[in-house]
Amino acid sequence: MWKTIERIGLILLNALFIVICFAVLVPILYAFSVSLNASNSILGSDFSFIPKQFTLANYRAVIMDHPVLLWFGNTLILAVSSVVISLFAAIPAAYSLSRFHFKGRIKILNAMTLLYSFPAILSMFAIYKLLSPMGLINTKLGLVVVYIGTMAVFGALNLKGYFDSVPAEIEEAANIDGANAWQTVAQILLPLAKPAVIVTGVMVLIYVWNEYIYAITFMTGSSNYTLAAGLYSLQATEMSGSWPVFAAASIIVSVPVLVIFFLTQKHMTSGLTAGGVKG
Repeated sequence: MWKTIERIGLILLNALFIVICFAVLVPILYAFSVSLNASNSILGSDFSFIPKQFTLANYRAVIMDHPVLLWFGNTLILAVSSVVISLFAAIPAAYSLSRFHFKGRIKILNAMTLLYSFPAILSMFAIYKLLSPMGLINTKLGLVVVYIGTMAVFGALNLKGYFDSVPAEIEEAANIDGANAWQTVAQILLPLAKPAVIVTGVMVLIYVWNEYIYAITFMTGSSNYTLAAGLYSLQATEMSGSWPVFAAASIIVSVPVLVIFFLTQKHMTSGLTAGGVKG
């Protein structure tokens, strides 16, 4: 009896998840359908998910008529730089906060958590006042500094949780075998932390790839746009914009992140849960 009830509950739960997946995919399928539509319409009474006037011209227009590839290059530079430097700063910070119980450690953790809890837009004016005297407004370096300052804190907090879950006995055994501190971290802890490091890097990448507020505030001119700012410029007004071109551009710029996500998918479950084992 109980097995039958459990089986029915499992079937219903799986059915619910399938419905949720379809619901999540509806906006993506809708955008894909619009991108293949020859008419500039998204809410017309004659619109259907299967385009009546099928065309690939919108994708050609994205590549040929708009500087999307230039925006892609700008975003790629910002994303790679931010991921590498953020991880380079976050890994030793997370290890230090996890393993060394120095004076003021708790205060530092509380301050990092508190600062990361505030919306980024609240710091906009202060960041502008800091970057402006250094000539970093409208430069990729200035934007990278902003992204690193935001995501290095996230990376340190996330990776600290993972290092907390690694037993200290592993390091003690390595020290007994003659490994120094650097060898212990580089050859033992980092390989163990690979899922968490990969997930943290992917989350930093997604943040930079989709970030809009800082990009549109500190970068001006079409040649300096990131993908998020550039996509908005494609559909700045309903009168001059083209919804099919905008939809096609949205699909194109989403593909790299999806590819990276699927390549790292096997690390996602363990990496996302590892940081929450201990605070």
